[in-house]
Amino acid sequence: MSESKQPTFLVNAEATPVLVQVHGKANYLNCNHFREFMQSMIHAGKTKILINFTHCKGMDSTFLGILAGSAIKLSRLTPSGCLSIGQLDERNRELVTNLGLQSLLHMEEHLPGNPSNSLTKLENREVNDATEVLNAHQHLVEAEPSNAEKFEDVIAFLKKQIEEDSDIS
Repeated sequence: MSESKQPTFLVNAEATPVLVQVHGKANYLNCNHFREFMQSMIHAGKTKILINFTHCKGMDSTFLGILAGSAIKLSRLTPSGCLSIGQLDERNRELVTNLGLQSLLHMEEHLPGNPSNSLTKLENREVNDATEVLNAHQHLVEAEPSNAEKFEDVIAFLKKQIEEDSDIS
């Protein structure tokens, strides 16, 4: 099976906490269903989510923005929820800390074992809506204001694209 056809996200929505395993690269090409899954878990009242990055080979800013947005939503609940991430390799840990997300995401060194047979595959779907990509990047800025400078060109480009798309409609 080619890497693009393999599931990137395996989940167990019934576990407490909700379990997610990331395989391969997590990016805008495959994270739309993950975003929808996270939204549905929060909407369903699931307040504890644990993401295992043991098999993750990289993340882009869109995926990291989805994580930030989910963590922000969980933190605003009463009582507040918790998005925990663990088993990050050095590069992925660097990505999280460079964007200042370590204070928002609970970083776990050791994760409890979770049998793979209890996990369900999420379909890989590209985020093809510029509004969703924009929202992800705005979550990064909301999580850490210093990210505004890092993503100002991306955000400006996406806003312009959305404006042009709405003019065509």
